[in-house]
Amino acid sequence: MFKRIPGTKDILPQEALSWQAAEAIARKIFSVYNYQEIRTPVIEEAALFNRTLGQSTEIVQKQMFLIHNQEDTYALRPEGTAAIVRSYLENNLEKVNGFSKLYYIGPMFRLERPQKGRLRQFHHIGAEAIGSGEASVDIEVIRLAEQLLRSFGISGYKIKLNSLGCPKDKQALSAGLKKIFQGKLNQLCADCRVRAENNVLRILDCKNPECRKVVQESAAGAGCLCADCQAHFETVKSGLDNLGISFQVDPQLVRGLDYYNRTVFEITHSDLGSQDAIGAGGRYNNLVSELGGPELGAIGFAFGVERLMLVPNTLAPSETKKLVYLITLGEAAKSAGLKILDRLRSAGIPADTDHLNRSLKAAMRSANDAGAAFVLILGDDELKKNVIAVKDMVNSTQKETTIENLIKELK
Repeated sequence: MFKRIPGTKDILPQEALSWQAAEAIARKIFSVYNYQEIRTPVIEEAALFNRTLGQSTEIVQKQMFLIHNQEDTYALRPEGTAAIVRSYLENNLEKVNGFSKLYYIGPMFRLERPQKGRLRQFHHIGAEAIGSGEASVDIEVIRLAEQLLRSFGISGYKIKLNSLGCPKDKQALSAGLKKIFQGKLNQLCADCRVRAENNVLRILDCKNPECRKVVQESAAGAGCLCADCQAHFETVKSGLDNLGISFQVDPQLVRGLDYYNRTVFEITHSDLGSQDAIGAGGRYNNLVSELGGPELGAIGFAFGVERLMLVPNTLAPSETKKLVYLITLGEAAKSAGLKILDRLRSAGIPADTDHLNRSLKAAMRSANDAGAAFVLILGDDELKKNVIAVKDMVNSTQKETTIENLIKELK
């Protein structure tokens, strides 16, 4: 017997209802903020991610699912931003609309050790605003992320905020961190000793407890913003305050991808333990130009859907479908029942029937298990009178109606 691949998950029908609810809520909120859906392929050139995420990142070095053929190397997308910027440029969206607000919902793939809330195939609900560097967009994007959480019925989260500044600021920050960590290499994990040489910012993002202790004791990460970047960050903080959005400035928040600059943020929840992030994002003002486009500001974020499902929420079908379950007794009733089912479904009424020729008692149990709101019973006696029995499963009442009036009665 075959089993699912480690790090993947079957989303069974009952759980899928919560996923559908999350997706429906997300689409509604994105629409309110005037974001439009974009769907990119799950497979891209591996070079796209090598260039945008950074050669020294964990994703590029260890976590990409690669597909090789005789000429090319492809990758299953490990995140959504790079693919969306690629699509934005390839389809000339900057010429159609200088400022684009896009959202996406779909699977991502990373070859990492499976654990709670961290899978090899996982799903993102995310957004990207491309074409502006204004602080007002940062404020709107963070507000949008919080609005989604509130609409999902999630509370108890924390928003962490920082600014990495412009490329020169990041260079100054990196130089300062190298000096700080040079004498502490023996206290860092093996990965962070390599990061100290290749990409020292990644040390601030390490989850190893010993490395976290060194970072916190060193007070690393503060005070490297130029005047323009500091003014931008102050405007973002002031705007969030004006909207009543609680946040905590964390100078050690850097995020794990090289393309981030200026505003970065992370949303955490204590119910997830050490891997506590349910969503994150930030600015990537240089990514569009690095991929051959014009100099354009951009910012985005993504929520991990699996992570959202692990915290207390009220995600459930917004409307309970009032399933109608038809039970037929006898061959003549079964034949007539096919037409009745077809009429119900054509009228937009969810309907099903027993396909196993079970007894009335067993079929009633099946209807109850399916959560039917109404059960229709059609036998020889009902056919002779051109009526059908309608049992209200909620109120435990039953009556007969003519087959012609059935749809009107149910509606």
